Amino acid sequence: MLKNYFKIAWRNLLRNKLRTGIHILGLSIGIAICFLIFNVVTHSYSFDQFHPDGDRIYRVNTLSDWGDGGSFPNSGTPGPLNEVIKEEISGIEEKGKLYTMYNTLVTLPNTDKVFGRSNEVTFADPGFFKIFPRKWLAGNPETALIQPESVVISEASLHKYFPGSEASDVLGQELMYVDSDSIYASVTGVIADYNENTDFIFRDFISLSTISTPEQIEWYGLHDWTSVNSSSQLFVKLAQGVSANSVDEAFKPLISKNMEADDDGKYSTSFFTEPLSEMHFGQTYEGSGVSKTFLKGLIFIGLIILVLATLNFVNLETAQAIGRSKEVGIRKTIGGTRFQLISQFLAETFLIILVSSILALCLVEGLKVLFKTYLPQGFTLEYFSLFNLLFYAAFPVLLTLITGIYPALILSNYDPQRALKGEMFRTGKYSLGVFLRKNLTVIQLSSSIAFIILVLVLNYQLKFVTSQPLGFEKEAVMYASLPFMSDPDKMLQLQDRYNQEAIVQSASLSGSLVSSTSLWTSDVKIPVDTTEKDMYIQVMNVDSAFVKVNGIPLLAGTDAIDRADEILVNEQFVKEAGFASAEEAVGLVVGYSQEQVKIIGVVADFHSRSLREGIRPLLFTYNPEYFQSVNVKLNSDQNLAAAKERLEQIYLTVYPYEEASFNFLDAQIDRFYQEDVKIKNVLSFACGLAILISCLGLFGLSSFTIAQRTKEISIRKVLGATLQQILFLISKEYMILVGVSFLIAVFPAYYFLNDWLNGFNTRVDMPYLIFAAAGLGVMAICLLIVGVHSYVASQTNPGKVLKSE
Repeated sequence: MLKNYFKIAWRNLLRNKLRTGIHILGLSIGIAICFLIFNVVTHSYSFDQFHPDGDRIYRVNTLSDWGDGGSFPNSGTPGPLNEVIKEEISGIEEKGKLYTMYNTLVTLPNTDKVFGRSNEVTFADPGFFKIFPRKWLAGNPETALIQPESVVISEASLHKYFPGSEASDVLGQELMYVDSDSIYASVTGVIADYNENTDFIFRDFISLSTISTPEQIEWYGLHDWTSVNSSSQLFVKLAQGVSANSVDEAFKPLISKNMEADDDGKYSTSFFTEPLSEMHFGQTYEGSGVSKTFLKGLIFIGLIILVLATLNFVNLETAQAIGRSKEVGIRKTIGGTRFQLISQFLAETFLIILVSSILALCLVEGLKVLFKTYLPQGFTLEYFSLFNLLFYAAFPVLLTLITGIYPALILSNYDPQRALKGEMFRTGKYSLGVFLRKNLTVIQLSSSIAFIILVLVLNYQLKFVTSQPLGFEKEAVMYASLPFMSDPDKMLQLQDRYNQEAIVQSASLSGSLVSSTSLWTSDVKIPVDTTEKDMYIQVMNVDSAFVKVNGIPLLAGTDAIDRADEILVNEQFVKEAGFASAEEAVGLVVGYSQEQVKIIGVVADFHSRSLREGIRPLLFTYNPEYFQSVNVKLNSDQNLAAAKERLEQIYLTVYPYEEASFNFLDAQIDRFYQEDVKIKNVLSFACGLAILISCLGLFGLSSFTIAQRTKEISIRKVLGATLQQILFLISKEYMILVGVSFLIAVFPAYYFLNDWLNGFNTRVDMPYLIFAAAGLGVMAICLLIVGVHSYVASQTNPGKVLKSE
C-alpha cells in the first residue's frame, strides 16, 4: 500500500511539472536557510557546556552607572573583591581568578628562540582549576599555581615551546614572558587542551601570586576598589541550592562597606553574576562571541522564509484542489476511505519535501560560501552529527504534517457525487478556500513589503552616517599597534624615522586612535568661584603631533602638548564647564587625576566614537609610557600599497621581533557599523528570497486562477470588452490584496526601524516615502506577473474556448 502511495505520488509530480518545480524550489530554499541557521544556533549555544556543574558557575561582572553618562557593564572586577568574596558572601563553594594579558612576548631565556606575541597568556590562581578542572599530563594540580614565578602550560604550548618533549620532561624548564616587566616562570604543570568549543583560549597560566609587590599590584590595578579592568576577571562556583539572585543581593552591603556613595547616597558601582552559559553572548577574550539579538534575528528570518515557502505550498494546493475533485470522486466511489486519501496526499507532500531537503543540502554549501564572513569563528558544518541526524529525521516529517495536512483534508472532503459532476462541495457565495488563499497571499506579500522597507531604510541610515563629517581627516591616515609598554625612546625613534620619509606628511604617537571603540573615562574638577564642579570626561593620551596628523581644527591656544601637567580640551568640554568661549578656557588650571593641570589649547569637536553616541567632553593628556599606536599621515597622490609596505619595513627595523601591520583609519571607522551592515546584508538576502518565493507562489496561483477564468474572459471579449478592461478586471483583485498587505507590513517595519534608529545619536527622520516606494514596487511586480498571465489568456481565440458551450 505504501509503495503504491509513493508510486502514484511520483506520477502526479511528474504530470504537474510547473507546480512541482515551484514547490521544490521554494521549500528547498526555506529548508536550506533553516538548516544553516539551526547549525549556527546550536554551535553558538555549545560553548563551555561541557564543564562539570556548569549550571553553578558564574562570572562576576561590574556595572558602572554614570547617571546621564550612561551605564557600562564590564566583565572585570576590582582586585580586592577576589580577596574577600568567599568570606563576605555565603554560598560560594569555590572562587577562581584570572588576569588576562595582552600581546605578551614569549621566549626561552638563554636561547635565541622567540615565539612572538600571544593573547593566550594569563595569570591564574589555584582556584581557577578547581572550578574548571583539566586533565593533567604532568604536575600536581593542587600545588602547581601556588608558588610565584610558576606556569602551567597546555599541550599545544608544550609542542610549540619544547617540540618532541614529553610532558614530564619539561617540568622545571624556564620560560620568559615580557609584559610590563620580564617574568621568568618555571613550568610546574602540563594540561590537555580542550577539544570542545570554549571561550577560554588561554594556553599559558602564570601563578597569580607572581604579582606580589605593592608596585606590581598597583601597576595591574588590583589594589583599589575603584579600579575596574576587563582583564581582572573573577569566577565563582555556587554551592548546591544557592541562587545567583541571592549572591547579587549580597554584593550590595559589600559595596557599601568598601566604596563611597555620591551626594545622593547612591553607588556608581554594582556587581552582578553572569551564568557561564551566557558568557559566549557577552564579552569574550578574542571577540569570538555572538550577539543573542543577532541570533534571534536569524531564527526569526529563517522561520519567515520557511513559513512563506509553506504558505506557497498550501496556497497552490488548495487552489488546485478543485482540479483533482474528479480523482477524489472516483477513488471514493470505488471504496477509497478518507484516511487513505489523506495518506495519499501526504505521501505526495512528503515526496516533495524529501526532494527539497536533498536539494537544500546542496544549497547550504553555496550559502556557506556566500556568508562565510558572517558565520561564527570556528564554525564547521558536521552533516553527520547527532543534532543534524535528528534534523534530517524529524524535520521532513514535521514539515509534511504542517504543510500537507490542510490541503489533504480539503481534497479528501469532496462529496463524490458532486465531484464527479465537476461541482464544488460548497455552492454558496462565501468560500473558505478562496478566503484562505487570499489571506495567505496577503501574508506573503506583507512579509515581502516589510523586508523591502527594512532593507531600504537601513541602507539609507548607514549611507547617512558614513557620509557625515567627523571633525577630522580620515583619508590617507594609517596606523599600527606598538608593543605593549614599549621603551619611549624606541617609540620616538620610530616616529623620527617616519617623519624623515618623503611619503609621510607627519607621524604621531597616541594611546588610541582618533576614533575607535575604546573608551577611557575619568572625572575632572573645574574651579567655580570658591567651589569645584565635577565633570565626567573622555580621556585620550596623545603627543604634540596628534592634532596635526588627524587634521583636527585648533580653536584656541596651542596643540603642542608635551608635558604631563598640560592638557588640551574640546568644545564640548568648554560648553559643559560653563566657559563663554574657547579663549576663556585657555590657561585655566583644573583638577585631573589628583593633580593640577593647565589647559593650553582647545580643539573643535569631533566624533571619537561611532555616530550612535554623542560627542563627550574630551581631554587630551600626555603620558608617553602608555602610547599604544603610531599614526601616520601620508602625502597626497601616494601609491597606498607601496606606502604600506614601506611603513612596515621601517617598523621592523626598530622592532625586529614584532609583527608589522599597518591599517587604514577609514577602514577602522567603517567597522563601527559592521554589525549593522551584517544585519542589512542578511535582511537583503532574506528580502530577495521572500520576494522570490512570493513571486513563485503568485506566478503559480495567478496561472491557475486565470486558467479557471478563461471562459469568462472569452465571453467578455465576445461581448466587446477591450484588452485594458480585461486586464483591469483581473488585476483589480490583486491590487486590493497588495494594498491590504502594505497596511499590515507598515506597522512591524515602523516599530523595528524606530527602535533601531533611536540607537543613533545622528539619524535620519523616518523616511515615509521609502515605505510608499516599497509598496508601489511590490504592486508593480505583482501586476507584471498577473498582467503577463492575463494578457496571454486574453489573446486566446474565444471560438476555441467556447466551442463546447
